Amino acid sequence: MCKRFRWIIVSAIVPLVMNGMIACDSGPQKEEARAAEIPTATVAEVSRQTISHTLNIAGQFQPYQVVDVHAKVSGYIRHIYVDIGDKVHEGQVLAVLEVPELSAQLKGTVAEVAHSKDEITRAEHEVTRAQSEHVALHADYTRLKQAGAAQTGLIAQQELDDAQSKDLASEAQVDAAKAALAAAREQTEIANADNERVSALSDYATVTAPFDGVVVWRDADTGALIQAGTASNVQSLPVVKLSQSNLLRLRLPVPEDAVQYIHKGSLVNVRVDAVNRSLVGKVVRFTRNISLATRTMETEIDVDNKDLSLIPGMYANTTLQLEQRSGVLAIPVQAVIRNGNQASVLIVDRQNRVQTRNVTLGLQASTLVEVMKGLAEGERVITGGQSKYQAGETVKPQLQHLPVNSTDVDQSQGN
Repeated sequence: MCKRFRWIIVSAIVPLVMNGMIACDSGPQKEEARAAEIPTATVAEVSRQTISHTLNIAGQFQPYQVVDVHAKVSGYIRHIYVDIGDKVHEGQVLAVLEVPELSAQLKGTVAEVAHSKDEITRAEHEVTRAQSEHVALHADYTRLKQAGAAQTGLIAQQELDDAQSKDLASEAQVDAAKAALAAAREQTEIANADNERVSALSDYATVTAPFDGVVVWRDADTGALIQAGTASNVQSLPVVKLSQSNLLRLRLPVPEDAVQYIHKGSLVNVRVDAVNRSLVGKVVRFTRNISLATRTMETEIDVDNKDLSLIPGMYANTTLQLEQRSGVLAIPVQAVIRNGNQASVLIVDRQNRVQTRNVTLGLQASTLVEVMKGLAEGERVITGGQSKYQAGETVKPQLQHLPVNSTDVDQSQGN
């Protein structure tokens, strides 16, 4: 009887103990299950950053100036002192022409100048003679006139008239001599001018370099006939082609949407892979004109090239800083939800609940975008998979750290 009673009691207690153990085990499991149901959201804090808008573009080096050096007179090449690739300096003699007729013309002008000077001397003497004669004749006329006035009938009227006529004629001779002297002096000036012209032409027989540069092509050899390059209707052959390569123009075709950011003095990072060289330049000029064919504006950077390590025609990769803002509120670009012109974000509040917030955006870079209105520093925004979350939903935030700054790089291929 006792054994049966004990068995009944044990049979009743064991299920209770087992149920208690099961209940104790299921509590943490349910809590873990509930925690597993809360989704994880990657978030980033709104913080102040530096955002740069830059443009990568390929450009081509051009000589600062390049000219065909012509002779100013026609003649034969007597000597040519340069060849392709030679470095020359301003004023250096490139070639000497042989122009025999110029020598004869120069001698003729020298003789004409000497003759004109002799004519001046002769005219001066003629003026002196005429003035002396006039003084004598005028004195005679004056004496006769005074004598006739003192005693009536003493001097015949015919004699007095003859003396007056000679006086007036001598005065006219003086004026004529002075006019001849002036003409002789003017002729001397003409002779001097002609002499200077021919002398200049004679000097032009020596062809010199107009600036420091490199001879990139030679068109004439010794003995070749060179026509003067001063007549537009003559297809004259240049002596050499000269390129100023110690200073280069780096030309960049800037796209239309970036033209508003181009200013003189803007910094440009330049990389020339062909010579493994990097440098920093500045925008010095631009055309202020958009090409209808390419929708680009030609922009130039002056690059010092005293060592001539850069060759005109080389390509360079450049980075132009179009705009930069420091200390602005920024969030990751992927946090923005766009609906037409409206932008919004999902934020996670202090209770880890999701909320929708409309924002006004500013400058956008490759990874960050400026927030002008709608968010405060330190707030958390969801940075991906926004379609998986609903407003009011509780999430488990996982913080993503933002970069120190962001650079927006536009890619553009130069011609």
